[in-house]
Amino acid sequence: MPTLLEALLLGGLAGLAIPLGGLLAAVERLQPDWLEDELRHAVLAFGAGVLVAAVALVLVPEGSRHLGMAGVALAMAGGSLAFMALDRWLAASGGERGQFMAMMLDFLPEAAALGALLGSGAKTALLLALLMALQNLPEGFNAYRELRAGSLWSPRRILLSFAGIMLLGPLAALGGLTWLVHWPAVLGWIMLAASGGILYLVFQDIAPQVPLQRHWAPSLGAVFGFLLGLLGHLWVGG
Repeated sequence: MPTLLEALLLGGLAGLAIPLGGLLAAVERLQPDWLEDELRHAVLAFGAGVLVAAVALVLVPEGSRHLGMAGVALAMAGGSLAFMALDRWLAASGGERGQFMAMMLDFLPEAAALGALLGSGAKTALLLALLMALQNLPEGFNAYRELRAGSLWSPRRILLSFAGIMLLGPLAALGGLTWLVHWPAVLGWIMLAASGGILYLVFQDIAPQVPLQRHWAPSLGAVFGFLLGLLGHLWVGG
């Protein structure tokens, strides 16, 4: 399969998980209420585990190959500060689009990195595509619930927006394949800045929502999310 087609296909399939997560979230509320809460928290924790796996197994190792220690530190710190500034702006604006923006801002850099990794022949490209799909499903689920809770977006508008983000995935992968592959230092900055932003979001926005008294599924969800990423890493021979 030509690399161009691979980039478009993998970028599209990873993005497809976003509207799929939204469709799952569109199912009527589960009863009783404790099951609804347990599911929501478990999905949050699973998504956090996969995000950490993507950072630890792909984004940081691949990104740091192209930068020195100072570059690594500046890129990750800059990414976390940029996401913090965006998070504060969203909070100050009183909007309900935080999870939606976070989903878009970690998906597009990862899709661009996916295209660049395919162009360089790195084995971790397939692993990154798998992790992107695994994280986009719970992110789509939670973003849908967040937007509906604000009561300003209709289900149709939300799902159409998710479909639009999905279509941006192949375009970003194509950009990575045709441009970023020739600029490894820029690719490294993007991957590490995305890593810093992702870790900020995990600990600032996701982890505080996870704990439930005397419930253990959320913690197991985080572990199993990371474990799936690790198994994928071992599967491709990492």
